Amino acid sequence: MAASNVGSIKKHFARLKDPRVRGRTKHLLGDIIFIAICGVIANCNDWHDIVLFAKEREAWFKRYLRLPNGVPSHDTFERVFTILDEQAFQRCCLLWLREVSELVGVKHIAIDGKTLRGSARSGLRALHLVSAWATDAHLTLGQVAVAGKSNEITAIPVLLELLDLKGALVTIDAMGCQKEIAAKIVAGGGDYVLTVKANQERLLEDIQATVEKALDGKLLADTVEEYATRTIEHGRHEERFYVVIHSIDDIRDREAWADLKTVGMCSYERTEKGQTITEVRYFISSRKIKGRKCDQVMRGHWGIENNLHWQLDVSFDEDDSRIHQPQRATAFAMLRKIALCLLKQHPAQHSIAKKRLAAALNPAFLAKILAGANNVEEI
Repeated sequence: MAASNVGSIKKHFARLKDPRVRGRTKHLLGDIIFIAICGVIANCNDWHDIVLFAKEREAWFKRYLRLPNGVPSHDTFERVFTILDEQAFQRCCLLWLREVSELVGVKHIAIDGKTLRGSARSGLRALHLVSAWATDAHLTLGQVAVAGKSNEITAIPVLLELLDLKGALVTIDAMGCQKEIAAKIVAGGGDYVLTVKANQERLLEDIQATVEKALDGKLLADTVEEYATRTIEHGRHEERFYVVIHSIDDIRDREAWADLKTVGMCSYERTEKGQTITEVRYFISSRKIKGRKCDQVMRGHWGIENNLHWQLDVSFDEDDSRIHQPQRATAFAMLRKIALCLLKQHPAQHSIAKKRLAAALNPAFLAKILAGANNVEEI
């Protein structure tokens, strides 16, 4: 791997404070983090896997790391990632990831939660993480663990504080449809599209009534747009119908929702193998969004399931992970997301799982994955 790329990793993690007792450590913090990142990229799904991989590739690692006492044990990895400052570690990870991804600006940020089902054990609930995802760049922008008996409503504002929202459109499902969250997005320089369900009963009633008036032709024509799409692919027939309305006079609490400009409805129907599924979603937005753009944004938001959550389960066995301790599970989840983003950037026409295997078998391929968008031919 080019020395500049190793230097990039060291540069970003050099600012991370080592929480261990000074003078009583055998392994360098930077070495531990570098090995962990490489291991997760290279098909390792727990700390034991990472140690085994590092020992098999110890000569390769010594080209870039000091390793004064060889490869750390799995106990060392567990202890270090238990006591690391979660937010500081995440900031270092994301700053480095943005650099190697050459990400300049973010147009659309999808926020959604995922439960790590395998992390549950007796007396301990499964860890639930709320993640921010740049839909265009396929890049993780941050994650926050839902604390104790809380829910996503408390985690989302914390996550928003980690993000640069200027000029971005933020989409969140109904759990995040809260006045305080909308205000925080706007205050950060972004716009929102929030799904509205029964948890905002009064708002939902007003949107439904407004959509009905629009469909009946009772609103000014230039304030209403209808947009439809139809796709047939792999035996699946999908139809989407949007009603986008820029008249909000009938929304009784419109002043309580920061910069509210648009309300609307999306009707979705999918037929596959003779089975038809229908769904209707209502939404609000602080941006005067058009029908075509609305379709792009909705699809982009739903894509977080396939492009992030599904990949983490299928390619990284996240749901089967038995890392129970919350701090360790959160840190390992961040490592998976970093690995997924880097693997997606490599142009090889292989699945994520096969790219991971190739990285485990071929150090030169692993080096190219680490280089990200700055992919180099020379090792």
